[in-house]
Amino acid sequence: MLQLTFLGTSAGVPTKQRNVTALAVECLNPYLSGSKQYNKKSRPWLLIDCGEGTQQQLLHTKLSLHQLSAICITHVHGDHCYGLPGLLASAAMSGRTAPLTLIAPKAIAKLLDTITLTTELYFPFAINFMAIEDLLSQPDSESNGKVDIHLDKQQQLTIDIHPLSHRVPCYGFGITQSINRRTLNTDKLLAEGIPASELWGKLQQGKDVSTEGGRQLRSKDYVDIEELRSRIVVAGDNDTPACLTAALRDADLLIHEATYTADVLAKVQAKMQASHSDYDPMHSSAAQVGQFAQDIGLPNLILTHFSARYQSFDNPNSDTPNMGHIRLDAENTYKGNLWLAADFDQYRVNGAVEVTDGQKDSRVQYLGSVRSDAKS
Repeated sequence: MLQLTFLGTSAGVPTKQRNVTALAVECLNPYLSGSKQYNKKSRPWLLIDCGEGTQQQLLHTKLSLHQLSAICITHVHGDHCYGLPGLLASAAMSGRTAPLTLIAPKAIAKLLDTITLTTELYFPFAINFMAIEDLLSQPDSESNGKVDIHLDKQQQLTIDIHPLSHRVPCYGFGITQSINRRTLNTDKLLAEGIPASELWGKLQQGKDVSTEGGRQLRSKDYVDIEELRSRIVVAGDNDTPACLTAALRDADLLIHEATYTADVLAKVQAKMQASHSDYDPMHSSAAQVGQFAQDIGLPNLILTHFSARYQSFDNPNSDTPNMGHIRLDAENTYKGNLWLAADFDQYRVNGAVEVTDGQKDSRVQYLGSVRSDAKS
């Protein structure tokens, strides 16, 4: 299962209610033994984008920089990366020593090198920098555009990268969590005269054992392995949602920008054409993303990255631009499960939930705001 915490949902600049872009993705493994599955401080997590102020947003959550496994940066615009140097500096000051994976455009390495040099910043941990351009330039490799991260003996993440359409090179990340659930065939053991003992536990852990009588037992003969899979796709800035068609096959959820409503996007583009300006913001409208999601049969959609012109209240009848206008714009084209992200909203994605024809898709659940229980 994946648990999402939105740390910033504004486009370009922060507002009083919204910080700029950042998303935390916690990796939950319900099959860990004992209290580990419930201990929030032991959950590995990813950070997708790191706008200015992201580390301040983290203070309102229970996420720890010591459990941060990887950071993925979609592109070099400041509202997606200006918070990165400060966050890494704070990780260093908090005593982190474990290596950290950073997946980002090459220019991000130059940014960090410059700040490290000019501010005498020191990292007591290794940064495993993986340039997206290099990852995507290996057409003959099976791992082209994919990064595997092993989180524990049962759990693995695969991050795949997809080019988008924006003013600068920009990317979307497919995040797939695979959990191996090991089930011991106790009926078979009992039928073969092997009573319950510590041998059972070793077999379930994948170890071959010997009985007191000298009989050799192979774990694979008594353990069934089921793979549980959850997949989300997180897009950076993008004016062509169809860039993600292939990435969304078998995905449980898409998280995509909806900077404008369709009418505002049309006005922006008309103004650009009238002034003969070469500047094109290259963002999507809520209706545009909704139509794409509807066309490909996507069951769950979360919109984020809203222009600061839209207030946080929801009233489509108001003359003041607000979330009600964004929501109505999307609902005019999309009939699946739709959410508009707000800062500190949490969602849980469980791809193992079985959904039959005619049943409402429940693989994505809204959990509420994390900020309301941050002191508990």
